[in-house]
Amino acid sequence: MINNNNINPFDKISGSASLAKPKGIVLLFAATVLFALILSKLEIVGVGLLFSLMFGAIYLYILFKNPIIGFYTAIGLNFVLLGLTRYLPPGLPVGFGIDGIMILTFLALIFSRFRERVNWSPANKTITILAIIWLGYFMFQLVNPEARMIEPWIAGRGTGFYFLFFVILTFMLINTNKRLDTFLYVWGIFSILGTLKGMGQMIFGVDYAEQAWLDAGQWKTHLLFGKLRVFSFFSDAGQFGGNQGYAGVVFIIYSMAKKGFPKIFFITVGILGLYGMMISGTRGSIAVPFAGFMTFFVLKKNIKVLSFGLLAVALIFVFFKFTMIANGNAQIRRMRTGFDPNNASLQIRKANQEILKGYLASRPFGGGIGHAGDKAQRFLPNAFLSNVATDSWYVTIWAEMGIIGLTMHLIILFYVIGMASFKVMFRIRDPITKLKMSALICGMAGIMLASYGNAVFGQMPTCLLIYASMALMSNPEIFERPIEEYEPELLTV
Repeated sequence: MINNNNINPFDKISGSASLAKPKGIVLLFAATVLFALILSKLEIVGVGLLFSLMFGAIYLYILFKNPIIGFYTAIGLNFVLLGLTRYLPPGLPVGFGIDGIMILTFLALIFSRFRERVNWSPANKTITILAIIWLGYFMFQLVNPEARMIEPWIAGRGTGFYFLFFVILTFMLINTNKRLDTFLYVWGIFSILGTLKGMGQMIFGVDYAEQAWLDAGQWKTHLLFGKLRVFSFFSDAGQFGGNQGYAGVVFIIYSMAKKGFPKIFFITVGILGLYGMMISGTRGSIAVPFAGFMTFFVLKKNIKVLSFGLLAVALIFVFFKFTMIANGNAQIRRMRTGFDPNNASLQIRKANQEILKGYLASRPFGGGIGHAGDKAQRFLPNAFLSNVATDSWYVTIWAEMGIIGLTMHLIILFYVIGMASFKVMFRIRDPITKLKMSALICGMAGIMLASYGNAVFGQMPTCLLIYASMALMSNPEIFERPIEEYEPELLTV
């Protein structure tokens, strides 16, 4: 016999069971009639709007039931949002789509447990505190005496806000090995699509929207000697190359922790990622696999593995630096110029850094968020900083936030990667967790080095992937298996 006193008053009959009651049948019939009447009165645009609203309502329902959906949505939008702007009317604030998803995901976290207090303790980590301090300095930039207007600050908001918000979301939502793997699967699918899209541009050429984008001025950096620097659906070729190199490192190493089909999937993503890096024609992106795999060899703490890795890296270096093998290939030929210290592009970058050095000598807080480099020209076309190319991510931080901001940024990055490396090398015993965390650490190390020559770190989609990885590698303990599960493996490692 069921005791009705123990039934939760918040539990309600839902789904098909509710239709067994006359009230449910009447409501369903009324909704069907109303829907038919609306369709009969609306034109095609109105019907599209109606279906959009219906889809939005369904999505919000699913999101508030499962906040993790918001996290995966942000990752997906993170890849395609900037590329979509080529097909949309200019001036649409599509970048706020990421902001909206983050806010909705936070609200979903809160309302999914509205009858109890949300436990934020998983996010109570050192990196969260560092992200709060960084955001504080970012907010201080609003009163930077060198800043001329607030619009560039708003455009560059991701540098401060995305770091903190996404770190917290990652701590709160990616807390099991299954969710960690799903995060990698979502990342991997978009990485594959990115390379396939790039291959399509290389073989068949660009479409009408991409051609218009090139004609608007991007041809100067994306058409070199009659050859297209492939950019896929990314913001530019530099971001495409850097991000695909990032995927190549992370997924090849991560595949070592997998068996069967997952292993094949991760290896495929890694190989296609490195191929995408090559066809991008981005010289700086080759630093990602160089630094990434070297870091992996160090993390292994094995002299034989380290020696083999050093030999492999040395051979690749010799191939690009001292030989002309495969120089008939345009991509390889362009990559090879990245090893030339007298390259004209490198000399221009050094000259620009000398100019900035003189300007920033008396400006420890920098020139203001969003005030430096080509991106600032839409706000301040005649300003000094707007007409000096920054190129490097670190130079951008230096120019906009000063030596104080650059120092803070580097401290945060080296703290995270240093602490994570220490845990992998000396604290974590589970070999599978070691490999998974090593993959994220090595990918970040590669991006950090590549960002010296390119602003790949702070741009989508790399930035959110990096922020999520920083949170994950800061808390590897939660992914360890019980010792009895991996103890036999330790005997063979």
